[in-house]
Amino acid sequence: MIRRLGRFFAALALAAATTVVGVTLTPGAAHADGCYTWGRTLSQGMSGEDVRQLQIRVSGYPGYGAVIGLDGAYGPATAAAVTRFQQAYGLSADGIAGPQTFNKIYALQDDDCTPVNFSYAEWNKCNSTWSGGAVSASTAKFNARVSMWKLQAMRHALGDVPIYLSSGFRSYTCNSAVGGASNSRHLYGDGIDLTGSPSFCRLAQQARYHGFTNILGPGYPGHNDHTHLGNSPSRSWSAPTCGI
Repeated sequence: MIRRLGRFFAALALAAATTVVGVTLTPGAAHADGCYTWGRTLSQGMSGEDVRQLQIRVSGYPGYGAVIGLDGAYGPATAAAVTRFQQAYGLSADGIAGPQTFNKIYALQDDDCTPVNFSYAEWNKCNSTWSGGAVSASTAKFNARVSMWKLQAMRHALGDVPIYLSSGFRSYTCNSAVGGASNSRHLYGDGIDLTGSPSFCRLAQQARYHGFTNILGPGYPGHNDHTHLGNSPSRSWSAPTCGI
């Protein structure tokens, strides 16, 4: 609670420092977050690591069947995703990422850069090192974080209801132990299995709007008791019972 209050007051200070219309933040602006703090207002045509960090946080707002590239270039797709993010949280929806947008992101993330409703520990029940999968440990952890932000967007769209993970990252050893597919997205860090409520079909149907390219659910072999989401290079959606 103390940390949350500290971040809240820091965010207020950041907003107060940018009340003059047209003034962009400078690198010396007060830090508002323990994970990452943006130092300027971002809009179409701009590029840089700060744009890429923004893209990660709005990667769950690409629109139906789409995916946002994490390339650090603020193009039309990024602007549209920012607009959807702003609409989702009742902000002024202009596709420009300024103090209001950043303050909402600060409120949604923890100091380790994961969204507040999901954690690395929850995502990785296999081993604490994130090693032994199909990619390096650092890549697996990064892929997990991107999927967390997509799932955070999906959670909000579903009415901020809890979403329950039964499985996340797996090493080859862990994947083999549970009978996972040899090319499972769990090996890459971005694959997750969801159980509980909402219904498996509701989860699969909603995931189509939040940047997941790998959606497997009821009606697909071995997936009648959960919905699987991941970020495969090409789209693979199959949940026949759910009309997908």
